[in-house]
Amino acid sequence: MKQFIQFLLKGLAILILTMILLDVLYTTVYMQSKSRNKISYIFSSKDKDFDVVFLGSSRVNNHFVPKIFNDQGYKTFNFGITRSRLEESALMLKLMVENNYKIENLILQVDLNINTNDHSEAIRSLFMPYFHTSKTIRNHYKNIPEYNKLLCIPFYRYLHYDARVGFREFYQTAVQKRTNSLDRDGFYPLMTDKRPMVAADLSKYYPKRNKAYEEIKAICKANNINLIAMTTPMCMETINRDYFNHINKVYPEIRRFENLVTEDKYFSTCGHMNKGGAEKFTKEVFNQLFKSKSKP
Repeated sequence: MKQFIQFLLKGLAILILTMILLDVLYTTVYMQSKSRNKISYIFSSKDKDFDVVFLGSSRVNNHFVPKIFNDQGYKTFNFGITRSRLEESALMLKLMVENNYKIENLILQVDLNINTNDHSEAIRSLFMPYFHTSKTIRNHYKNIPEYNKLLCIPFYRYLHYDARVGFREFYQTAVQKRTNSLDRDGFYPLMTDKRPMVAADLSKYYPKRNKAYEEIKAICKANNINLIAMTTPMCMETINRDYFNHINKVYPEIRRFENLVTEDKYFSTCGHMNKGGAEKFTKEVFNQLFKSKSKP
């Protein structure tokens, strides 16, 4: 019996040591990555200076073309991430501020993402390699159910979020496999149109007060960032477009741009514009809210 217990203890010790070594190995590789995705870029970069930063989901990632602003003398970057929600946008902004980013204007997509206070598990996982390193990330997630496991159990974060930061992503990061995440200053154009277009259904959507949006507003106020919250276009066939009317009942300051582009030819899907639509939309937003800095 004594030998059996010793065997179990040795096995447990080996397991714990292996998890510690794997945790250190994975973290070391991820910490050296500076351009694998937008979150690694933010975490590893400091003292950036932007006239305009774009934050939001795919409805930012696919909708705002920084080049149109840049050609007018502005320095901009699209930090939109497909599938992200306002909780992840808030954490990204916190990291920017912590890394001494100077941001004059923040254009924030606030439309479908205030239907819920929930988070994106897929995008949350991308912060996990920096969980032990960053107090800001730990504080942001201090109330989630798995916080203590993430903090205390070696390698748990990589097992729990294996789909996005597990072995496959670890390997691709280690060999420095390139992604297009930072190309075009963060803009990802949709080049194909899905037809027939299926109408988006917002009949079960209803805007609510959003904790992360409130947090973003407070961060911007504290750091003298001009926050421009806005809706972005959806196709005219969208079911329950009245959803957008209710947004201003919750947050009157949100600018209504969902009708700025309406023709089907500018949409890849009902909820996302194609490259031509993104260019048209970005130009309209610029013309309505900004003035050229470039010399004639």
